[in-house]
Amino acid sequence: MKSAQAQSTVGPSIDIFLWDSKGKEGTNQQTTVQSNPWDLMNDDDIGVQIFAVDMLRSLARDFKLNSCNDFLLKRTRLFSTRAGGGHGRSRLEGKVALITGSASGLGKATAQEFIQQGAHVIIADTDSELGQQVAKELGPAAHFVQCDVSVESQIAEAVETAVARHGKLDIMYNNAGITGPAFPPSIADLDLEEFDRVMRVNVRGAVAGMKHAARVMVPAGAGSILCTSSISGVLGGLGPHPYSISKFTIPGLVKSVASELCRSGVRVNCISPGPIPTEMSVREIGQFYPGATREQVIEIVNGVGELKGAKCEEKDVAQAAVYLASDEAKYVTGHNLVVDGGFTCFKTLSFPPPDQFV
Repeated sequence: MKSAQAQSTVGPSIDIFLWDSKGKEGTNQQTTVQSNPWDLMNDDDIGVQIFAVDMLRSLARDFKLNSCNDFLLKRTRLFSTRAGGGHGRSRLEGKVALITGSASGLGKATAQEFIQQGAHVIIADTDSELGQQVAKELGPAAHFVQCDVSVESQIAEAVETAVARHGKLDIMYNNAGITGPAFPPSIADLDLEEFDRVMRVNVRGAVAGMKHAARVMVPAGAGSILCTSSISGVLGGLGPHPYSISKFTIPGLVKSVASELCRSGVRVNCISPGPIPTEMSVREIGQFYPGATREQVIEIVNGVGELKGAKCEEKDVAQAAVYLASDEAKYVTGHNLVVDGGFTCFKTLSFPPPDQFV
């Protein structure tokens, strides 16, 4: 009986019973070896018959459950796309994000999603009380800074805070925005001071965010800048003139800045959400329905959607932001990602009913 001794290279040694075909006729000698089973199977010097049941049991008990554990965990990290998914690697792990207007609504939902995906988030908002509350709610990965995006110096300070705390800024999400008057006047009666106020927040604030993010990202040679637009910037007549004009401006701004920053490895994109029952939209639309409850207004907003069997939620926009901010979108820049369930894809022809002409 030839003995075989080998060092296992894949984990704990396992006992395999071998029959030596060179042993004396009529005698079956057993040899217990500690070896890598795959090495034994390739040994031309030994005629080996392996008891399948014993081997499978041994592999299942020792090799699969113990030896492969680390291997499987490492492979899982490569394919995981969800936070909290066991030992999976998160999509934004180690990244640092600054989100304006993130004490409520879409900004808060996005901050929460970013943190779940492994990012550190700077919550930037004008509402100090609510912002601090949200940062506390989201945990140690969140930090609040008071920031009015219409004041450039405050945006600069928010960016500086991110860099001071974390040493870098990977994601700048210009999300802060206002709608302007709930009851829009005609263009002939438009208050240009109100128009300027909306543009100062929605457009100038985004430009300032891009400017100061670029000062950090360009030297680093990487980064993702996001902006929130709207379907009111895709189709006319969906909102007050100041709001619609500001949102039409965002995709053009994104393309203009993306054309420059792509040469520095920085991506710039925007998201245009469809109707979503956020706190702001429910409050604004509720003014048109003074007799409706909050739940009824939410139902009205959800009823505007076109995609059967689904409704647009804050989380849908947040997940779109995760995609654009992540390395999964490494070759996407200058893009307006419309999240509207097909709302802007078509318009129903309002032909009169046939029986009208009978």
